[in-house]
Amino acid sequence: MTTPSALERPTGVPLARRLAARIVLVPALVLSLLPPRRIRAVLERARRGARPATAAQAKNARDAMCAVSLRCAGPKGCLPRSLGAALLCRMTGVWPTWCTGVRVVPPFTAHAWIEADGRPVDEGVPDDYFTRLITVAAASRSGR
Repeated sequence: MTTPSALERPTGVPLARRLAARIVLVPALVLSLLPPRRIRAVLERARRGARPATAAQAKNARDAMCAVSLRCAGPKGCLPRSLGAALLCRMTGVWPTWCTGVRVVPPFTAHAWIEADGRPVDEGVPDDYFTRLITVAAASRSGR
């Protein structure tokens, strides 16, 4: 999965958040090796009891993942980056919407990202640039 992305490593990420990002990096990398249905099952379980993440919370988690991992910061790191950001959010009791999908304009390109408030977080593309194929949003209270 790839998309236009710059190799910019965020600065100013607090030490505690960088350490937490390092903790979720290995599980995120392992999850990224699983088939999509397994990833979805694991994330659906992980999201239980979490509130929806705000855009700021989701961006902070994404920034932390990019700060600690060149792979996550790179153009082919979208899957571990999005998984790590979702897991990092979960550590604080919130959950972004985790998405995978494809670009709506040629050439075909798969991508994974997180959303908050219905918008992609820090992707640098318009909101309708990707078509969602799989999403794992915060569980609704009525769904428990």
